[in-house]
Amino acid sequence: MIRVGIGGWNYEPWEESFYPADLAKAKQLDYASRQVTAIEINSTFYRTQSAASFKKWAAATPDDFIFSVKAPRAAVQRKDLREASQSIEWFFASGLGELGSKLGPIFWQMAPYKKFDAAEMIAYFDMLPAKLGKRALRHAIEVRHESFADEAFLKLARERNIAVVTVESEKHPLIAAPTADFAYARLELTQADEPTGYAKPTLKRWAKTAREWEATGDVFLYFIAGAKERNPAAAMAMLKLLA
Repeated sequence: MIRVGIGGWNYEPWEESFYPADLAKAKQLDYASRQVTAIEINSTFYRTQSAASFKKWAAATPDDFIFSVKAPRAAVQRKDLREASQSIEWFFASGLGELGSKLGPIFWQMAPYKKFDAAEMIAYFDMLPAKLGKRALRHAIEVRHESFADEAFLKLARERNIAVVTVESEKHPLIAAPTADFAYARLELTQADEPTGYAKPTLKRWAKTAREWEATGDVFLYFIAGAKERNPAAAMAMLKLLA
């Protein structure tokens, strides 16, 4: 299926543009998870979250909801990724399993300065666990340096069934080549003067692309960054188009 969502759920401007005026902050995740079908948890990038938090978030959302979880900075932004093993282990031991069936792709965002080095990436991919307990894991990697626009890297990702994230941004290379049995995209060009973030023709274009990707597996589309105040509206407009 195609899942469409946003990054996080605590964002002050959304209290005026997205959430009902009388909604308590403690109920924001409950509300957001019923307007979109997936949320990318970004707070894990900055600090370790507790098992209790993951359990609470799972309990607040519908049965068929999915969270993507962003890997911590210490596990992705290193001069040499081969030194990230312990940080990766700590991340998976922090309580991710409490999300249960709602645990979706793990999102690995490389630093903008990180260049493609085949030996380094092979070693890094070897560190990414295939399972958490009995649950199979899916990994999605965002690369932000033009050196990754290399068939050798895409081949490596395909061999490991790791999705190379498609990022629509003015800052990073656009790689729109599915490399796994699921697809993952981050759309970062929402505009403040556009009520639905993206103009309707552009939303239709992305909907068409998502349907093409769906032929080979699940699809995750996140409206994130850009004019962040418009991202919920963009996600809901996309879901309406897909319906």
